[in-house]
Parts: sequence; structure tokens; C-alpha cells
Amino acid sequence: MKSLLLILTNPRYFGPSWVFASINILFGTWAIYIPTVKDKLGIDKSQLGIALFFLALGVFTIFPFASKIIDKMGVGKATRAGVLLSCLTAILPLLVPNYYSLAASLFLFGICNGFTDISMNTLVTEIEKEDKEKFMSASHGFFSLGGVLAGLGSFLIGPLGNPPLHMLLAILLVLVVNLTFFNRYKNVVAPSEENDGFNWSLFKPLILLGLISFFSMGSEGAIVDWSGLYLKEVSLAPEFLWGAGFLGFQVTMTVGRFLGDGISSKLGSIKMVALASILVMLGYGLVLTTQTHMAIAGFALSGLGFSVIVPEVFRIGGNVKGVDSSKGVSFIAGTGYAGFLAAPPIIGFIADTSSLFTCFIVLLVCSSAILLSTVILQKKSSN
Repeated sequence: MKSLLLILTNPRYFGPSWVFASINILFGTWAIYIPTVKDKLGIDKSQLGIALFFLALGVFTIFPFASKIIDKMGVGKATRAGVLLSCLTAILPLLVPNYYSLAASLFLFGICNGFTDISMNTLVTEIEKEDKEKFMSASHGFFSLGGVLAGLGSFLIGPLGNPPLHMLLAILLVLVVNLTFFNRYKNVVAPSEENDGFNWSLFKPLILLGLISFFSMGSEGAIVDWSGLYLKEVSLAPEFLWGAGFLGFQVTMTVGRFLGDGISSKLGSIKMVALASILVMLGYGLVLTTQTHMAIAGFALSGLGFSVIVPEVFRIGGNVKGVDSSKGVSFIAGTGYAGFLAAPPIIGFIADTSSLFTCFIVLLVCSSAILLSTVILQKKSSN
């Protein structure tokens, strides 16, 4: 809880952490209207999955250029630019008149979200180095908090009856707070390493971290976009519980991340990720029972496990010797965020060709791959 208190009592740390919340407020508000957009445009699950893939394509497009842009602008100013661009593009998917414009708008949204994701993680990494303080996990807790706020915003669906207006309110909240705290971090820059060559020997330590990030964030994206449909179609939950899996997932993600920095200091990052992956596997086991309340509990338990995996991987990747923090974070954020956005369309394809139940079996296998990766990382760190 020390890192949470640090954030809440010091504007220098609250500003960057609110950026994390902002991205998920925008993305989460879009996510709760996915069924509405699907019905409005008259598309099936596979078409929806392809449209969601364009979010991932946007991330892949910005990924090779993000670190250079961030280094040139300065990570503080780059983070502000990312937030502003994300706000501009967040509303577009809710205004589109047809399927093709939906794909195009999601592509732009993906570019802006991907850039902001990389810049904000680099920003926190640099502030941690400068101030000798740990608040990466708690910052990711604010990302989850943003999801909770977006989930609670689902109660506005009925009273407002207007998706673009709902998104405008979310954008206003994001902008007002960010513009208030931007001056606290605008001058932060990410200094370049003396050895700037990103050769194979420097790149190799990031591969397993990128793989863990891809599977972890991919699973997060799948739960965000498909947990509601799973509860509706597989668990046959009543309508008022369709969003309970998403909300439970976000609540436990938030709590876990606020506690993560302190636990990590005692266990170490690799053991932390291993323990978390076991919790995720147990959570999926509950989801696969298909019983409504067990499934909701399973989504919540998975959220607790996923809460600490990505922050630890970012922390390790931003401190790889000989690699600029922006490049290390860019690689891990790029692979992770690509997983976050690519998983939903893959799940959509599997759901159409098999079933949503099969999709969550696949996700269980992915969580076991994370556990296996930690075993390999532990062996390498012991040598």
C-alpha cells in the first residue's frame, strides 16, 4: 500500500498514474458498447473479431516508431500527446455508419492507445529510476481502476441511451484531470544508453518477457471483450449479471496491483509472476465449470493473478542493461498490447468455429505457458 499512498499524496506520481486510468476509461467505455455496435451494424462474431483486429493492427503500425518518437519529444510530452490523441479517436467507433468505417476508426484508436501505452510505461520507469521509488504496479492498478470506472459507467447506458454522449463524458473526465497534472511530469526524458545498438545479445533477454506480456495482456483483452458473452451464452446468466465478470475482474485487478509493489519487494519479480500464473489457472478452472456464480468468481480470481504479471514484466524490461528504457518498454508493451488487442478477434474466430467454452480452454493453456516461462527465467537468473 506504500506505493498507493505515494501516488495519492504526491502529484508527481499521481499524474502519470492517472494516464494509466485514462486509457482504460476510454477503452472500457468503448468495450461496454461492443454488443450495441455489433447489433447496430448487423455484423456477426467473426466480423466483429476482424474489426477488433484492426485495433491490434494499429498497435503493430506504431510499435516500430514509438521509441524514436518518445526519445525525440521527451517521454513526458509524448505521454501528453498520446492522451490527447486517444481522446480524439475514442469516440470514432461509436459514430461510424458501417463495418468498414468501424475497422478504420478502430485502427486509429489502436495507434493512439498503443503509443500512449508505451510512453506512459516508459514515463513511470524513468521516474522510478530518478526518485528511487517503486510505483509501477500501483500505476497499473490505476489502469484497472479506470476499467472499474468504465464498468460502473455501464449503469449510464439506460439513462443516457446515447453511446457517443457517454463517451464524451468519459473523455471530459480524462482530459480535465490530465491537463491539471501534466506539468508535474512534462519535463521527464528517457536518457539514451551509451551502447545504443539493439543487437541480438541485448534483444534476447526480452523475448520471454515479451511472450509473457503477450499471453497475459491477450488474456486480459479476451476477458474484457468476451466475458459478458460467455456469461450470457455459456453460463446462461440473467441479463443483470452479464457485466459481473468484467466488473469482478477489474476490481481484483485494481486491488492486486495496489498491493503488488510491496509483495514484489519480498518475493522478487519472477516468483511473483509464477505465483500469479497459478492463480490465473485456478480462476480459469472456475470459469470452465460454466456455473454462473463460479464463473464470475473465476473471472475475479484470474484478475487477481493477472494484476501483477504485466507490471513486473515492464519493470524488468525497462531495466535491461544496455537497452534504452523506451526500447525495452516499447518491445514489451508492443507485444503485450498486441496480445491485448489480437486475442479478442482470435477468440471470435474460435467461438464461431467451435465455442466460447473452447476459447477459455485455450486461455488456460496460455496461462500454463506463462508459468513455464517463469521456470525458464528462474533457471537463467540462477546461472
